[in-house]
Parts: sequence; C-alpha cells; structure tokens
Amino acid sequence: MAKVPFLDLKSLNAPYMDALKSAACSVVESGWYIRGRYGEQFERAFAEYCGVKYAVGVGNGLDALSLMLRASMEMGRLSVGDEILVPSNTFIATVLAISAVGLKPVLVEPAENSYDIDPKRLKDVCGARTRAILVVHLYGRLCAMDEICEFADAHNLLLFEDCAQAHGARLSDGRSAGTFGSAAAFSFYPTKNLGALGDAGIVLTNDADIANMVRALGNYGSERKYVNKFKGVNSRLDEMQAALLLAKLPYLDASNERRREIATRYCSEIKNAKVILPEMPATPSEHVYHVFVIRLKSEESRNELQKFLSARGIETLIHYPIPPHEQEAYAHEFSGEYPIAESMAKTILSIPMSPVMTDDEVSEVIGAINEF
Repeated sequence: MAKVPFLDLKSLNAPYMDALKSAACSVVESGWYIRGRYGEQFERAFAEYCGVKYAVGVGNGLDALSLMLRASMEMGRLSVGDEILVPSNTFIATVLAISAVGLKPVLVEPAENSYDIDPKRLKDVCGARTRAILVVHLYGRLCAMDEICEFADAHNLLLFEDCAQAHGARLSDGRSAGTFGSAAAFSFYPTKNLGALGDAGIVLTNDADIANMVRALGNYGSERKYVNKFKGVNSRLDEMQAALLLAKLPYLDASNERRREIATRYCSEIKNAKVILPEMPATPSEHVYHVFVIRLKSEESRNELQKFLSARGIETLIHYPIPPHEQEAYAHEFSGEYPIAESMAKTILSIPMSPVMTDDEVSEVIGAINEF
C-alpha cells in the first residue's frame, strides 16, 4: 500500500464497523429487502438533514439525475429537445443524464478560481430553447447559488442540482446543497462523503408532485402494483444500502469537518509557486471537499508532480482527464470551444483527501509538494 493512499475505503468505514454490521444483520433478519422500513427511514432522515420535504431513494446517482429530469418532462415542465445549461468540466454522468431523457446539454465554462459553473457566462449561452440550469457542486464546492438563482428567476428557467459530491455542504445562512431548485440528485457511491457499500442514490425536492413522479418512474412507472401508468425503469434504493447509509449519516458532519481541517492546512501550508491552490471560501463551513484539487501551470508540470509524489508513496488522481465535449460519445454533439475546461483537464491534480487521514499523512503530502 502507498505511504499515503489517495483513499482507503476499508479505513474509511472502519470507525462505523459495529454499526454497519448491526444494520446489515437487521436487514437480513427482517426478510424484506426492497422498499421497506429502512428505505423509508433513510429517506426521511436525509430529507430532514438537508432541509427538504421529500426524498426518494433510487439505484444510483446517474438514475437520480435522469429521473428528476424525466419527472419534469412527464409533468410537462420540460420537453424533448429543450436545452439544459450544464458545466463544461463536470463528470460525464451529468451530461449523460440530460441526453438520456432526450434533452440537449449546453456547456457553460467554469470559473477558474472555483471550478464551478461561472454564473457570469450563463447569459452567453442562454437561448430560445433554454429551459433549465443543472448546476454541479463539483469537488464538494458549492456553486455561486445566489447569482445562479437570480439568473434562473430572471429568465424563467428551472433549476436542478447535481449534489453527487456535496453531501452536507451549506452556505453560511444554513441553506444546504440540494435545496435551491426544483430537485436535486445525490450519489452514495462508496467514495462519496456519505458513501454506501455499493451503488445508491436519492432525489430531493420540496415538490410533492416531483417526488411522487420520481418514485413511480423508478418503480417500473407504477404508482400501484401491476398498474403501469408510465414507461418506467427499475431504480430503487435497496434496504441493505439504506440501512448502511442510515448508520453512517450521524457521522457525516464530523467527517466533513475533518475534511475542512485538512483543506485549510493544504491552503495555508502548501507554498510552491508552481502550484495553484483553490480559492478558500469566506466561511470555511461552506464546502465539504469531496476531493481536493490543485492546478499546475502546464500539463508537463502536472505530470511531473504526479510522478514525483508517486515516487514518494503518495497517490493522486485526476478528476477529470477528459472533459465531456472531448469524449468519443459526444464527438459530434458540441460545436463550441471550451478552453477553460480543456486547460483544467490538462493541469488539475487531486491530492489525498480523507477524513481518516492522520496529521502526519497530511504533513507528508504538504512537505512533498513544497519540495517539488
């Protein structure tokens, strides 16, 4: 194993082992494994944690994204071919969800100091067919939601959130990721700040109609057994994952606080002119640092640093090396130019970030980067 692993899931889950074992045994002993009491309890608990009225568990984060959009289509709020503004540097899942339901993704460049969608660029791509904005709180950094909400209201656009990396992120006034728009999608992939032990996702909303539609669409399009009102899919949060998530949820805030402590150390103690650090928020409690991303001034320098750190036993990753518009799947989809997303893909590097990192491991990473 590396001297400082990028993320050690076994160590990450070790503090909750007794609670996880108890939860798993309870599910097995219950004899009920799909849409039972643990799913209902977790939906209520996570909705309350985030500050919304409704939560609907689904199979994974991609399903959460596509089902919240499709629900709006079934309700007549969106139509096939409508344009959805989405950041150009997001993970491909955000764009795939838009395409999957027959909507058209329109890419918006990010702000270089935050990596999030740049609200000042929304007006440049908002057109006659634009119907919604799908923001992504990338790397656990909340977007500039006041500006984005103001723009959406002024242009009569729906607002959706991809919160796959932002569990527990909150503005200084207490507003949480997942509460700003019509609906929000979360992933509980094992590496997330709140991670299941398999695939899992959820849709949050304050709109009862959206919640009911998502639940029906994820259950074969059925509101009542054997009566299929819609052409739905099978996407349901199973009881095992729900119980495991329910066991881990009480520890999320403390886990996020440890991430912030590490991020604060990185930003204050990494002192290397070759390295561009992310902008720290005025209120440290806002972001949850799903990953901690630095930038170098060139692709060559990024690659050299990655090799340098690897030689010292420090694992790193790149989130993400190929932007959506350069993926083969979208070879003929986008005609615009996206130099910021392309530059970021060539120069970003994710360094170790985990709530179970020791102070010595954090110091090891800082010292190695400063030595580079």
